[in-house]
Amino acid sequence: MVYQNTLKFLYSQLPMFQRVGIFAYRADLKKTKMILDALDNPHKNLRTIHIAGTNGKGSTSHMLAAILQASGYRTGLYTSPHLKDFRERIKVNGKPIRKSYVIDFVQRNKPMLKKIKPSFFEMTVGLAFEYFKEMEVDIAVIETGLGGRLDSTNVIYPEVSVITNIGYDHTDILGDTLEKIAVEKAGIIKRWAPVVISETNPITAEIFNEIAELRSSKIYYADQLLQVKNLRQPFDSTGSLTFDVWKEGKALLRLVELQLNGNYQTKNVLGVLQTVEILREKGYEISDHNIKKALNTVKDLTGIMGRWQTISEAPLTICDVAHNVDGIKEVLKQVELTPHQHLHFVFGMVKDKDITKVLKVLPKNATYYFCNADLPRALPANELQEQASMFKLKGAVYPSVKEALKAAQKAAEDHDDLVLITGSTFVVAEIV
Repeated sequence: MVYQNTLKFLYSQLPMFQRVGIFAYRADLKKTKMILDALDNPHKNLRTIHIAGTNGKGSTSHMLAAILQASGYRTGLYTSPHLKDFRERIKVNGKPIRKSYVIDFVQRNKPMLKKIKPSFFEMTVGLAFEYFKEMEVDIAVIETGLGGRLDSTNVIYPEVSVITNIGYDHTDILGDTLEKIAVEKAGIIKRWAPVVISETNPITAEIFNEIAELRSSKIYYADQLLQVKNLRQPFDSTGSLTFDVWKEGKALLRLVELQLNGNYQTKNVLGVLQTVEILREKGYEISDHNIKKALNTVKDLTGIMGRWQTISEAPLTICDVAHNVDGIKEVLKQVELTPHQHLHFVFGMVKDKDITKVLKVLPKNATYYFCNADLPRALPANELQEQASMFKLKGAVYPSVKEALKAAQKAAEDHDDLVLITGSTFVVAEIV
């Protein structure tokens, strides 16, 4: 009960982007630095890996953390948003931060928090860095929340920075062109620290090259240095994706089994493995055996959820936290690879996304179950249905995510149908 009251204080007192959107966004690092100063700057002696990108940064963060953990390093992991419990955001060796630590941190720092008036995210960054310091982690994998240049996590000097990709998301904050968004993401590139780009995009590569050169940062395009070959689908929806990874015309790793079984994860894997190559050059002891072990057990090691995750076999029900047009396109490619008769689409979004771009790519022959997550940012289901109808997407409105899922599964039972839940992290959060 004390823990729940602590969370209630945080949610009610601190503006939270997850719930209210742009109102909670802070376009500078001033208050983050004030919190860290008050905590005696716990981040300054942390070894870190910093990860930004439009899609895939969460998966990349979890895979890197799993590899470091499997290699014997005490590994911190900071990600956002959480799906079920606030403590998912801050983990050490896959274990969420203790409830007692959250309670104690808030109680000790209430006067400071009331004085500085940070956002929820700014406070959480301070909490994470202090916890990692106290837990004496060997290295921490830090995922940006939004953007990069002005993200609250961008106070660290990492061993290596990783930018997964650039796409259209949060355009009201980061900019309405890929070039503008790339500049924001590239803000995590630090002087002399190498940077890995998981996916090459000719539109943004020039920007990354220019900023990396300006900061004397060696840049690596993972998809130009490494290749996935012999990709094999899992035998069933809960199996592992299997593939080989090649470098310079030779096999680097054979028969890699990835527990995250969406094909789109192979793009993230290349960024992960190129980052591991850099860490090895820096003296980190990471064996091929431990890489393969970590990738085959990444869910078990880190607790990652919501990435092409099967939540029921009968009927086959899969969820994915894809929430922008590029992410949705990748999920739809995976749908095409999944045997099924008819697609039942449990669908909800938040207000501040480019909904039109998403609706344009959705299949017209699916049955839709429109819903909205229980938070202020959610787009009301009836408004979503109205917009969807303009793109000839047909379906009914449901009062909750769970009611929509129940209806979809009932309609799909006794058929070889597929139920898919996607469109918003927060919709997925209500059913995993």
